[in-house]
Amino acid sequence: MKISSKFDSGNIEVVDITDSNNIQLKIRKDSNAEFLQWFHFRLQGEKNKEYKLKIINAGESSYADGWKDYKACASYDRQEWFRVPTEYDGKTLTITHTPEFESVYYSYFAPYSHERHLDLLGYAQQSKLTKVIDLGNTVDGRDINLVNIGLDDEIKKKIWIIARQHPGESMAEWFVDGLIKRLLDNHDPISKALLKKASFYIVPNMNLDGSINGNLRSNAAGANLNREWMTPSIEKSPEVYYVREKMHEIGIDMFLDIHGDEAIPYNFVATTEGIPSYNDELKNLEDSFVEHLIQVNPDFQNVHGYEKDRFGSANMTLASNYIAEKFGCLALTIEMPFKDNNNDPDEKYGWSSDRSMKLGESALNSIYYMLDQLR
Repeated sequence: MKISSKFDSGNIEVVDITDSNNIQLKIRKDSNAEFLQWFHFRLQGEKNKEYKLKIINAGESSYADGWKDYKACASYDRQEWFRVPTEYDGKTLTITHTPEFESVYYSYFAPYSHERHLDLLGYAQQSKLTKVIDLGNTVDGRDINLVNIGLDDEIKKKIWIIARQHPGESMAEWFVDGLIKRLLDNHDPISKALLKKASFYIVPNMNLDGSINGNLRSNAAGANLNREWMTPSIEKSPEVYYVREKMHEIGIDMFLDIHGDEAIPYNFVATTEGIPSYNDELKNLEDSFVEHLIQVNPDFQNVHGYEKDRFGSANMTLASNYIAEKFGCLALTIEMPFKDNNNDPDEKYGWSSDRSMKLGESALNSIYYMLDQLR
């Protein structure tokens, strides 16, 4: 029996593997930070034999409430990720599984690899409507790329979408994958109509270093990028620094920041009601987008979510709050679950990469609906 994690987004520490019914593991902390929750590892052993994998520091994780009713993801081919029996006793997360093959991968959510990220950029750039723009380098020297679809035009609305500020929230890049591919489908009437009126600026992965390092929430320097928007720096948070500079250069009419939430088993948005300049116009725009997305994709809802901020009490270091205040535009954070959508649960897959992609596709309908309402 062997357990390994020396690969893209891998994260686990082996404590004891002498007993297949009591394999003891630990999640490694983020690079230069105290966050821990993301795991991704490979088990090689006997097929048709039951294994009990115990993550003994799960109770020390950043969002321990997220383990309640959670089921781990598993895959034999790294393409199809299904859920396996998982229990949490307040301290230890126990995955119980009888693999059908000698090799199986386990992960917190279906990974979105760096190779797939590069493939997505390569796919997108082949459209005559697309430019892939280099903005600068991450802390570890990787490319920060912006996908511009629809090309620049002063009369077009400027729609910005960023994903995966928190690298462990891989469902965010799956969402963008679905959105980009639908947007580039020249047989899709919504996409064709959108690109006549809007230009899209999309960062599929804001946190490449953290994604590859197997981090939950931070970049290689230990920065939580969604707390860097007021004062980003090239040294600590170049990912935010370069993207924010480009935003100020181009302008924004609408902004979506795509995330995942560990504890809440629903899809929802976080709005900007706490910013100093919040008004009825912004509230009406937020309500309109949410209500329309519920209509076009029943996986979305507006009953469950975060508590509302008091007016003037917003954390202005968050991307959506910073942008709504600076640009006076609709700015929303879309959250998807790590667990399942309790309004329509799926026993085999839970909330999945496929459903994340479909939600991304559906968002284009709501963006199209919103265009004439934007300033």
